[in-house]
Amino acid sequence: MVFSPGSSIRYTWLYYIVLLLAPLLAHGTNRAYTVESLDGVKIAVQEAGDPQGQPIIFVHGLLGSHLSWDRQVNSPELQRFRLITFDMRGHGLSDKPVELDAYRDGRHWAEDLAAVIKESGAREPVLVGWSLGAAVTTNYLASFGDGQIAGAVYVGGVIELKPEQLVAQPTVYSGMASSDLRLHLEGEKEFVALCFSTAPDDATFQRTIAAAAMASSEMQSAVHGMSIDAAKGLGSMHKPLLLIYGEQDALVQPSASAARAKELYPRATVELYAGSGHSPFFEEPTRFNRDLSAFVDAASAH
Repeated sequence: MVFSPGSSIRYTWLYYIVLLLAPLLAHGTNRAYTVESLDGVKIAVQEAGDPQGQPIIFVHGLLGSHLSWDRQVNSPELQRFRLITFDMRGHGLSDKPVELDAYRDGRHWAEDLAAVIKESGAREPVLVGWSLGAAVTTNYLASFGDGQIAGAVYVGGVIELKPEQLVAQPTVYSGMASSDLRLHLEGEKEFVALCFSTAPDDATFQRTIAAAAMASSEMQSAVHGMSIDAAKGLGSMHKPLLLIYGEQDALVQPSASAARAKELYPRATVELYAGSGHSPFFEEPTRFNRDLSAFVDAASAH
């Protein structure tokens, strides 16, 4: 069956998916609320950890949601921090505009992150961007500078949408952009599978697939053309930046991406996780949470 953009049938299915996932989406959070971005898009925000602790804002990747960070939000080691997650536009419980420019213009994504920082009242947070979330963080830096943050961590980070920095997966991405529902869902399933070098347990994988199915088809069609001002964002950065890549990454080229980031910001530090694919924070959570904790302590002490 083929669904056209804006199909009422598609949004009926999304409604039922939201109802089914609502209890899971609330798991591990102390507080949930929405903020409004500059163009009126409402962004769903969640908080856990110590409300008085050093803030960490997590920015998930393509087809993810705030559930991507479960192994951080529920980590005993990180509970001393104020842990802030949110669903990016076109994802999870946040608004899903139908206009393609809402996703192609990278500044819109940057303004979403700026709204989360402002409305949450997070003071000098550390930003943690996974995959596309790293590109969103870069656009935030390009638009707003690093004066309001303590530092940033890029995990499997997309630096630029250039062939030499990415692993070619044309079949997967064309399937994700397809208007044929079967091809679309198969593309999403393959994409999610490529996020892990070692497959997660079945319950986690199925939940991740369900979250991916909530992502806007318009967003998936347009996001590969999203503007990323890496030269301005990373080139003008002064705060600490940690780059973490899994050596088995099947979506991003670790060496080329890290090299480009360091070309723009030579002070960046690079850590490679030998046992991880595209999701080091999930695949090696003990090491990741330890590294993140140490980075936040050092960055917030400056």
